[in-house]
Amino acid sequence: MTGAKQAGGGEEPVTLDLLKRKMDDFTKERDWEKKDFNYVLSTESNTANCEVFSFTIVFPKQVGEVGELSEIFQWKGEVPKGLPDWKEEEKVHLGEELSDVLLYLVRLSDVCGIDLDKAALRKIELNALKYPVKESSNRCNSTDDPSAAA
Repeated sequence: MTGAKQAGGGEEPVTLDLLKRKMDDFTKERDWEKKDFNYVLSTESNTANCEVFSFTIVFPKQVGEVGELSEIFQWKGEVPKGLPDWKEEEKVHLGEELSDVLLYLVRLSDVCGIDLDKAALRKIELNALKYPVKESSNRCNSTDDPSAAA
């Protein structure tokens, strides 16, 4: 599956917006909105009875998915680009776990009203300021990992 079927028979390219729509449809079709991500709370501070994100539900699930992803790499040591030594079923499993994490992030950003596309691009720009090319180009042996920039 590379995208969503379009009216002309072609496929829509996979984008964060497409994933957001598919996750929204998936959740609504199963009536999971209130069970999984959104809870309607009726309190004095929430008299409009609007949807409120339940962090106590989502974060343990997201952490669990990240843990499953981490387990895949736990005993692999250094992993070369393209995973040339991995079996095909290992790559498929990795793709499934990466997808779980991605889909939770897409859904979380949607529920919270965060434009993940713009937030990610902004973060890349902030990291470029934090790690200028001149100061970062010879840091291969540094313990300060720029890929984990906060």
